Amino acid sequence: MTLAAAHVNTGDTAWLLAATALVLLMTPGLALFYGGMVRTKSVLNMLMMSFVSIALVTVVWLAAGYSLAFGDDAGGGLIGNLHHAGMAHLTPGSVHGTVPTLLFATFQLTFAIITAALISGAVADRTKFSAWLVLVPLWTLLVYVPVAHWVWGPGGWILDGLGALDFAGGLPVEITSGASGLALCLVLGPRLGFKKDAMRPHNLPMVILGAGLLWFGWFGFNAGSALGANGLAAAAFLNTLAAGCTGLLGWLFVEQRRDGHPTTLGAASGAVAGLVAITPSCGTVSLLGALVVGLAAGVVCSYAVSWKFKLGFDDSLDVVGVHLVGGVIGTLLIGLFAEKAMTGSAQGLFYGGGLAPLGRQTLAVVVVAGYAFAVTYGLGKLLDRVLGLRASEEQEHTGLDLTVHAETAYDHGVLGHGAPVSSSVLASTHKAPSQKVDSQA
Repeated sequence: MTLAAAHVNTGDTAWLLAATALVLLMTPGLALFYGGMVRTKSVLNMLMMSFVSIALVTVVWLAAGYSLAFGDDAGGGLIGNLHHAGMAHLTPGSVHGTVPTLLFATFQLTFAIITAALISGAVADRTKFSAWLVLVPLWTLLVYVPVAHWVWGPGGWILDGLGALDFAGGLPVEITSGASGLALCLVLGPRLGFKKDAMRPHNLPMVILGAGLLWFGWFGFNAGSALGANGLAAAAFLNTLAAGCTGLLGWLFVEQRRDGHPTTLGAASGAVAGLVAITPSCGTVSLLGALVVGLAAGVVCSYAVSWKFKLGFDDSLDVVGVHLVGGVIGTLLIGLFAEKAMTGSAQGLFYGGGLAPLGRQTLAVVVVAGYAFAVTYGLGKLLDRVLGLRASEEQEHTGLDLTVHAETAYDHGVLGHGAPVSSSVLASTHKAPSQKVDSQA
């Protein structure tokens, strides 16, 4: 046994191995969640955008992403160095805290994967798959990796300089994905028929299944961020469950009061909103704080998803309304509800910490959201000019499943003895009737 290996805690390592698998499962769960929310003609494309992100982000992370995010600071707290590019200088005996460094790097990789996949929901039904293959690795390097270093990396300016708190990813995951999704919505423009045709989820059981898998994986996401099998992990685990529940109930309360009907889509969306909001705060607030954070997200996000119709941006699957808004809520409420018993030192306004913690959290939110939006908007414009970011009108009418992947999720494309339906017939089959648009895409 090497000296380094002697510092590995087997209990912590076992828990982080399980947590890493849980977080990776979130991306297939997200694929089902998003896949059920789109129309039948683009289900497989939606699934593919999530699944291909696993491969793309993994290659980028191993090549340079991990080193730039978690390597020693290269100056100014903005980015790490390339000492571990290609996972160099890391062996089975390398240790991060009480767990193998290779495991820590893999755990963080799963965060990067789902963050990139989240963006796909904002641009569903109209994005070129070939352009997505280029966008994901570039976005990971230019947006996710720097923000991850700011928040979690050694010497990162948000962690070490500003002193803002983010336990499990409100800033690098939720706010970057939401702000980036908004930027790409503006670059792409709305779907054909936006605000005219009903674009309802085609498979709500799939949505609920996807939400359930996300919730299951979120325990690894949040409790795993304690990097140990300890009391902090247990508290984060319970806070995650509590916030998901109050988020669900808050969303259903608004639906019942506003629309007269609590819906399955609302239940799934409310749970996700609560989970989004508790992500940054699960290791900093008490159980009471977690209940409030989840409830606030469920209520506010249930209204926020309708803003796209008033403001005219087509956020297909409510990435902005749930992940950006929910991430902001959870990150800001740390400044109100943080407790010394959880953080070890920092306290929020309601526990005697004054306004300074809220100010730090607010500055972190503004900078991260602004950076993610600006860089993604510029990247989107560049790719649109060079490659073309949006699918053709014919592809969008017919559906990306058939035109891009030469497949259909359901056997709607055959007539008689297996003769394929023409593109024009398929397009007319899948055009939704004109009727009142729901608050969800």
